[in-house]
Amino acid sequence: MTRFDVPEMSCGHCTAAIRKAVTAIDPSASVECDLNARIASVESALDTETLVLAMKEAGYDATAIVAA
Repeated sequence: MTRFDVPEMSCGHCTAAIRKAVTAIDPSASVECDLNARIASVESALDTETLVLAMKEAGYDATAIVAA
């Protein structure tokens, strides 16, 4: 699972738009959003750059969170 910092994600509409953007390119993807932390967690066979691009095209600046 890859986690993404999505600073503009602030409501249910945002989470729905992010889910829709990711599942449009990977229908089997699992997307969980934490509004309080503004983090989207995505389980997908697609690479991180592709997922970031999908979220950016939906209007959300997303940055992958790299585990330390």
